[in-house]
Amino acid sequence: MNLGTGIKNILTTLWIGGIWVIGVIVAPILFKTLETSVAGMVAGRLFSAIGWVGVVSGVFLLIYWLWADGLGAFRTGRLWLVIGMLICTLVNQFAIFPLIAALKPAVSSAATGVFGGGLAQWHTISSLIYLVQALFGLAYVWQSDAR
Repeated sequence: MNLGTGIKNILTTLWIGGIWVIGVIVAPILFKTLETSVAGMVAGRLFSAIGWVGVVSGVFLLIYWLWADGLGAFRTGRLWLVIGMLICTLVNQFAIFPLIAALKPAVSSAATGVFGGGLAQWHTISSLIYLVQALFGLAYVWQSDAR
């Protein structure tokens, strides 16, 4: 195994494993054991942290697969899964999370919308994006031995 493959494996484990551990184990435990505002603050920081891991990992994996397979990488599912995960990460990290942070001080329970309004709406959208990203990660790991 060369250095690039080792780094690819570590970053894949960190990114996809982190997505699943934070989303499926840590966040639900936080909300069951802590006051909602505290749990939300901690979960937000964890989601932001795994987002940065995703930015670094996604860019590395994109470069890795293009370097390893050239333009033929676009014919493989794994590159498209990485691209999908990276897009999800970038949208949440740089569009949705800042919007949620801006809405928190002005939270109003009177606001309603398609998903419940305001903050709740953006949390739902972010959660759906995160779920899609987690499923892309699952598919990536599932088919990782296919080459």
